[in-house]
Amino acid sequence: MDVSTFPSKGNLISARSNLRMSRVGYELLDKKRNILFTEMIALSKRAEKLREEMNMVFEEAYKALQMTNISSGISTIEQVGYAISEEDSVSVKYRSIMGVEVPLVKASSTNPDANYSFYRTNYSLDLTFERFNSAKKLAIELAQVENSLYRLANHIKKTQKRANALKTIMIPRYENLVSFMEKYLEEKEREDFSRLHSIKKNML
Repeated sequence: MDVSTFPSKGNLISARSNLRMSRVGYELLDKKRNILFTEMIALSKRAEKLREEMNMVFEEAYKALQMTNISSGISTIEQVGYAISEEDSVSVKYRSIMGVEVPLVKASSTNPDANYSFYRTNYSLDLTFERFNSAKKLAIELAQVENSLYRLANHIKKTQKRANALKTIMIPRYENLVSFMEKYLEEKEREDFSRLHSIKKNML
């Protein structure tokens, strides 16, 4: 038998304290879950908007690329492509939302210069460069939002699991334990009072 479940005044105080802490814990977890869920809904809407915007930008960028290939020639554009440096300025930091670490993705070269020669190129290539640069910005932002969504959803699931454990297991367990101890101790007090009354009566 677990000593902590033995009906005594000390264990009753401890059980009441655990019950109170379990209820407070559940309320805090429930509030945390609601806040995280609200944040996730906002990010979900932002992600949906970004996807739509990015699809449009990519479509425009590929159309511009087709026009550039026609006006300047595929071989010329291929050579220009080799001159474009690889994106290596992306950095990731983190911020906390109710204890959940979500990323802040940033590229230092959000408006890079066109590092290709203007010889044998035209405005169409500049437009293509600009459109794909816009697509890159959106892709970086979408990656940040989608990763944040994944982290929030995962944490909400864990929070829900803990809240359910408190609501369906711990709180009922302590409620039953407190009720059992209170009834047991009340009955014991009545028996002790009856016994004491009987002893006093016999002594008279």
